[in-house]
Amino acid sequence: MVRIQKIIAQSGVASRRKAEELIRSGQVTVNGRQITQMGEKVDPEKDVIKVNGKKLGVLPRLVYFLLNKPPGYICTVHDPEGRHTVLELVPSVRGIYPVGRLDYNSEGLLLLTNDGSLAYRLSRAGSHAPKTYEVKVQGIPSRDNLHRLTSGLRLGDGTSYGPMRIAPLKKSDQSIHRWFRVVLTEGKNREIRKAFEEIGHRILRLKRTSLAFLNLAGVPVGSFRSLLPQEVEKLKGIRPTGPGDRGEPRQEQRPKKKIQADEAEADRH
Repeated sequence: MVRIQKIIAQSGVASRRKAEELIRSGQVTVNGRQITQMGEKVDPEKDVIKVNGKKLGVLPRLVYFLLNKPPGYICTVHDPEGRHTVLELVPSVRGIYPVGRLDYNSEGLLLLTNDGSLAYRLSRAGSHAPKTYEVKVQGIPSRDNLHRLTSGLRLGDGTSYGPMRIAPLKKSDQSIHRWFRVVLTEGKNREIRKAFEEIGHRILRLKRTSLAFLNLAGVPVGSFRSLLPQEVEKLKGIRPTGPGDRGEPRQEQRPKKKIQADEAEADRH
């Protein structure tokens, strides 16, 4: 027996969040009975599930891909502007979509799956699934400005970003620009780019190198690999940040820790 919103998400009809909206609005029935409450469990092999009057087909095989995204691809299922999408780089599977986003010019590690439940969990994982990036920054940020990023930042439009963990990297063009390793525990839209722009430094290159325990080892740019079964199970074991993953028990809150930058080398710039 599986929760109804999970079945809908796995069918590829809608994302987990959209599935919940469909249930609340009375557009889902099980064996002719309207369902409006979250968490009801069904048997996908025996029960007749309909969304907007249409019966769900056979659930597709769940797939989990780790892609090394090149620049010049957009993280969406379809782009009205006709740009290349990341779905062109992996096998065509019904219901597959990217988990999270890397913008058009960014590159690196990206997960794609048709497992809506796992995608939803990872989107709420926060500090339990940190994301690591290598970023090339125009110019040389001051120690004080780096400290603003490691302490948390509020933009002029009111958007706030939590603390980032930042450490300098040695690259060949250190005399002109700076490379940093940046670790995020949240994932707001274009967070790194906007944060560095706020302190007066444009991002010239951005590459995600890891997500939780996953990295790009053995995956060339533009290529992908399927996750191993044990990797999938480990991802499913990641706890969401905050109170509960919709219908699951509340998790204990971890105390917030102030994240400081490794500024030993940056002090000299």
